[in-house]
Amino acid sequence: MKTLKFKLYGHKRNRYLKRSINAAGVIYNHCIALHKRYYRRWGKHLNCAKLQAHIAKLRKRKEFWQSVGSQAVQDICQRIEKAYQLFFKHHKKGVRPPNFKKVKKYKSFTLKQAGYKFLGGNRVKIGSRVYQYWNSREIESQCGLRVSPSRATGGKIKTLTIKHTPLGELFMVVVVDNSNEPKIKFTTGKIAGFDFGLKTFLTCSDGSKIESPQFFKQSLNAIKKANRHHSRKLKSSSNRERARKNLVRAHEDIANRKTDWFWKLAHDLTDRFDVLCFETLNLKGMKRLWGRKVSDLALRDFLDILEWVARKKGKAVVYIDQWYPSSKTCSNCGHVLESLDLSVREWRCPGCQSVNGRDDNAARNIQAVGASTVELGDVSRAVPAIAV
Repeated sequence: MKTLKFKLYGHKRNRYLKRSINAAGVIYNHCIALHKRYYRRWGKHLNCAKLQAHIAKLRKRKEFWQSVGSQAVQDICQRIEKAYQLFFKHHKKGVRPPNFKKVKKYKSFTLKQAGYKFLGGNRVKIGSRVYQYWNSREIESQCGLRVSPSRATGGKIKTLTIKHTPLGELFMVVVVDNSNEPKIKFTTGKIAGFDFGLKTFLTCSDGSKIESPQFFKQSLNAIKKANRHHSRKLKSSSNRERARKNLVRAHEDIANRKTDWFWKLAHDLTDRFDVLCFETLNLKGMKRLWGRKVSDLALRDFLDILEWVARKKGKAVVYIDQWYPSSKTCSNCGHVLESLDLSVREWRCPGCQSVNGRDDNAARNIQAVGASTVELGDVSRAVPAIAV
């Protein structure tokens, strides 16, 4: 599966898509209300098929609801069903049931088999209207029509989602089923382990260190200033809306710069190494301890991008268990310390008397454990991202 994102051209007819998103938000809230009412009265969970049938009848009498395609309405019901299933299964872990959303903050609707058609070039028909989008890569439609002459992605289109950003821009997100998986290519024959840290973003087993620019910290003063301007404006005024958009632009600028740096770093690492080994971490627990800095480093976002780039290039990403004592184990002799305080950045091994830097030693141990799970001999085998 591949997810491709395209920006729609700004046009007057885009108001119909925004109207459809608002209608989808109204339907979503109505479905949530029906679930709550049904449970209060009968003490049971409302079946998804019954809910879809009921909404289909209501949709015939409500003209505003008809601006949303039937496929999108079914997807709303299915998403609510999945959310309730997760709640019933993991409510002891703190998972909450789905709740009402503000219609003006509702972001998207999704079409599956019907309701859209690619017309070639940069045009797509959604409902009865034709929209244009920025053609940045190639899509292959269900009938085999190539609708973009640039980079090849191929595959069969599974879903099409229209998303609305806080700035009012519209994006088209296409999920493509790509059956042509690349085979692993051992171009360098190198395996590297990486240790994540708060002071140094990644410490590599070859001794190199990667420092994070910490984009949010760089722009913190601008964010605070934009927040102050927004909070001082009168509610529901045009000045407050203008200040809100300025605040959104500041956050989007941080997100775009961070994403750009992640993509460049992912391509650089996959060019240097064939197998990249990481340690699974409890990032939610780290956020409770260190807060904003962990969110600013955004390791999980980087790993998602790295896995995508590695799969595209035929490289492998390996994860080792988070409970493996990578920092307390000597990478030279294998001696394991009973305890190691977080403030200790360097320690001497009682066994071989070698001096180990905490992050460098952990990176070498992660590399050794990750290398034991991968064989470099079979170059014809397709190796996806591996979780150990």
